[in-house]
Amino acid sequence: MDVSLTLWVLTIVGLCALIAADFFIGRKPHDVSVKEAGIWTVVWIVLAALFGLGLLVFEGGRPAGEFFAGYITEKSLSVDNLFVFVLIMAKFAVPSKYQQRVLLVGVLIALVLRAIFIAAGAAIIASFSWVFYIFGAFLIWTAWKLIQEARADQEDEEYEENKLLKAAERRFGVADRYHGTKLWIQQNGKRVMTPMLVVMLAIGTTDVLFALDSIPAIFGLTQDPYIVFTANAFALMGLRQLYFLIGGLLRKLVHLSYGLSIILGFIGVKLVLHALHESGVHVPEISIPVSLGVICSVLIVTTITSLRASRKQAQAEAATGPADTPAKTDIDV
Repeated sequence: MDVSLTLWVLTIVGLCALIAADFFIGRKPHDVSVKEAGIWTVVWIVLAALFGLGLLVFEGGRPAGEFFAGYITEKSLSVDNLFVFVLIMAKFAVPSKYQQRVLLVGVLIALVLRAIFIAAGAAIIASFSWVFYIFGAFLIWTAWKLIQEARADQEDEEYEENKLLKAAERRFGVADRYHGTKLWIQQNGKRVMTPMLVVMLAIGTTDVLFALDSIPAIFGLTQDPYIVFTANAFALMGLRQLYFLIGGLLRKLVHLSYGLSIILGFIGVKLVLHALHESGVHVPEISIPVSLGVICSVLIVTTITSLRASRKQAQAEAATGPADTPAKTDIDV
């Protein structure tokens, strides 16, 4: 696509307006209901669909297909982020009424950081076509790693703060409790961060780790920076509502890691084939319609098998009772 500076500016302004409206509506801290989360989830999906249809009308089928493939891929990968977000919320004991504000600002930080990643990735791809080999190999390795982790069937680990976050805490200090939605307070004559700011930074910086596989994945579907950015933006901006909508269903998606590994592996192979084609080797390339079909099919099958497995497990536990339940031996005084 030949995207003008004007279109870039209008797109960013439009996204900022949507974000501002979202922030204004949810400015008062409150517990988010399933109904509210469901309405806003539908709103963001409809907006993404309308944007994709706009691309179809004004730019043709290929850009629209690339956007939808990229959006669905980023959306499915972002669901995996929610598992970590749950751990972060528990780690910092975020009150439920403040969680929506934490996620909104955290996702905004993530979007800015991803925009930097996208700009860097586009510049690298434009200069060095062999980088597709690296991206492809990395995605195939990530897919294998996901399968290994899923087979290990390990319990959720406690969230551990990254080095950047620990350095900020040592530099500025952290208050011992939440102070509403305030990010900074005066404590003992010193300006320190509140836990609210710390958890926002945790959400935003942790997403960078997920961007390491999601950005190469979407570049495997399209090399257009405009489509890459907008697909990421729409996928991320609906993530906050999705957290409240399917938070209780996350543990039922027991086969999600397998589905994501298949998608990442598929895109990795697509990238390698594309790199070989760019090098002059006559190999078949995977088209966008095929990519979109594979991604959607994998997600549908993964969801169905996950829900079936969860239902069977629940029925088995209901019939036999949870195993290895320790007896209560301590006495409350």
